[in-house]
Amino acid sequence: MGSGLSSFLMICNSTTSAPPLSPEPGLGDLPESVVAYILLHLNPQQICRLASLNRAFHHASLAEFVWESKLPNNYDLFISRVFDDNKFCDCLCKRDVYAKLSSPTFIDGGTKRVWLDKGTGKACVLISSNGLAITGIDDRRYWSWISTEESRFSSVAYLQQIWWFEVDGEVEFPFPCGTYTLYFRLQLGRSGRRFGRRVCNSEHVHGWDIKPVKFQLSTSDGQKAISQCYLSSEPGKWNLYRAGDFVVEDSKVPMKLKFSMTQIDCTHTKGGLCVDTVVILPK
Repeated sequence: MGSGLSSFLMICNSTTSAPPLSPEPGLGDLPESVVAYILLHLNPQQICRLASLNRAFHHASLAEFVWESKLPNNYDLFISRVFDDNKFCDCLCKRDVYAKLSSPTFIDGGTKRVWLDKGTGKACVLISSNGLAITGIDDRRYWSWISTEESRFSSVAYLQQIWWFEVDGEVEFPFPCGTYTLYFRLQLGRSGRRFGRRVCNSEHVHGWDIKPVKFQLSTSDGQKAISQCYLSSEPGKWNLYRAGDFVVEDSKVPMKLKFSMTQIDCTHTKGGLCVDTVVILPK
């Protein structure tokens, strides 16, 4: 009888127990269209991180309209300026187009590198010293080219000594709309390596603390900027010297920039300067 009662109680318990609860909905249950709309309001780095959460986020991160919203309005002009027809595939999805434009690419015979900033979708441009007009650059008494791993173009122009210092340049590019700043990347002293360690030779550094260097910038739509400063920072340290800002309001018309760096007071010589690049970055 005891065994019968136990069996009866087991049957009663099994019939009166509550049904199992269904699992609560999670991120993986969101429709892909909803996830894609969420991703639309995030930056590319955040989209890539969330794409690894689950299948819904991964598929939503591939949506064309999500990545097209991250591309500048004039990305077609950007492509035509940067890539030859045989180096860019029209069948790429928008995510791959963004990835390709975000990778630095050499243009104009290797004297410039351009790419889209991954955070803002605006253009970044580097112009090598080889792509600048430098007074006296062909005279070895004043200037020389130095190979270095510290430049993205593998070499810099080094000034030993000169009376008339002038560096000019220009570039025409379809910048996406926004505000940009133009800098000169310079270093006092000549850096190198000795016994595996970085060293700086400052024997030619002189004259930059007597009179300031003038930086000028002008655009094809009439914007102008002028700034001055002394190159008196410590030798062996690369610095960005700001020439000025400019604003792009019409991205369908390529902007032409002219810029210069001068110290033409001939009452004294100056020297010991490395000229690396001109840098244009979104502000």
